[in-house]
Amino acid sequence: MITHPKTPRVLPDAEPASMGFDAQRTRHIAKVFSQEAAARRLPGAVMLVARKGNIVFHEAVGQQDPQRGLAMALDSIFRIYSMTKPIVSVAVMMLLERGRLLLDDPVATYLPEFADVKVAHFEGGQMNLRSPHQAPTVQDLLRHTAGLTYEKRGSEPVQMMYAKAEMDSRDRSNAEFSKALAQLPLMFEPGTVWEYSRATDLLGALVEAVSGQTLGVFLQENILGPLGMVDTAFSVPIEKQHRLAEPFDIDPEGKPPVPLFDMRVVPKMESGGAGLASTTHDYARFLQCLLNEGTLGGVRILSPHSVRLMASDHLGAIVQHPSQRLGFMLNPGTGFGLGFQVRMAVGMDSLLGSVGMYSWGGSAGTTFWVDPVQEFFAILMTQAPNQRDYYRPRFRNLVYAALVD
Repeated sequence: MITHPKTPRVLPDAEPASMGFDAQRTRHIAKVFSQEAAARRLPGAVMLVARKGNIVFHEAVGQQDPQRGLAMALDSIFRIYSMTKPIVSVAVMMLLERGRLLLDDPVATYLPEFADVKVAHFEGGQMNLRSPHQAPTVQDLLRHTAGLTYEKRGSEPVQMMYAKAEMDSRDRSNAEFSKALAQLPLMFEPGTVWEYSRATDLLGALVEAVSGQTLGVFLQENILGPLGMVDTAFSVPIEKQHRLAEPFDIDPEGKPPVPLFDMRVVPKMESGGAGLASTTHDYARFLQCLLNEGTLGGVRILSPHSVRLMASDHLGAIVQHPSQRLGFMLNPGTGFGLGFQVRMAVGMDSLLGSVGMYSWGGSAGTTFWVDPVQEFFAILMTQAPNQRDYYRPRFRNLVYAALVD
């Protein structure tokens, strides 16, 4: 059940069968993940499934902190990394609804350091810089077609420049991040290639420039506070640090460990692309708001038209660039909206699901999806970065296997 002493009870419990879920199959989800945790292939996890405004499954398995032997709890706090992106994308859409920006506005309208940004162009193995044919726009940032990249996606020349400039640093402000990024060339012509990127970090700087507030304050006043997301923030305060979930100190498969953010430290950069910590309780409130097309508990943060636009494909014929390290991130039959991927067809992706579902995940192992057709959403939270590609698809298939109406 989703409850919190500081927030109203919004999502009640319901028996799985009353919401179209087979009870035995629903229990099997927890059984599979419990076995994985018991075998120490997974430190622990919290899972939540809600349909038609009711919680049908909310379970914690394994350990919250395997080093200290602490059991996982329903209110454990996780680094959600890129599940920050949909929240910041909603913030941008709120500014659109207030008349503060348009999707086709150039980024430089709000971040003038991008007025003279260049595109890297290669001839004979030499990198040349030229002005883009069209300026990157706010829509390009939201859908990852601005020509930006991530240094972790490969070792191509522009990505190496990102790494050298330490674009992953949390020791610069969002404004300083924007100015540093503007000094680097774009990897692609804006509007021509989908490349997962630091675009949403840049959106954090844009929100600050347009609103005149820090990203954290804007999110708190306009999304987190109104929706009762009391445990979602860019750092975990001392009184909540005992609830912070941690990964194994030694990877169970012998892979190099992936260092995670120290959420006990207040960062200088409030990363719009990856900086938040949250709980299944909090993120469920956010997803229920999206499933309700912008409203929850009497509070409306977006119009239904904005939510539908976000959950529509914005790529069309735009192709994705396969990275050296991660390959194709969007599966066949999948497009991208404004903040998350969108399923466009059944029979092309190998996973169960509906046309119109939208989803995303975080690099430490978290994931979610919203299925408007079936009127439900699901959340998996764990801190197992090297195993995320193993557990995410299994969770998806297990949940859909339990939905039997």
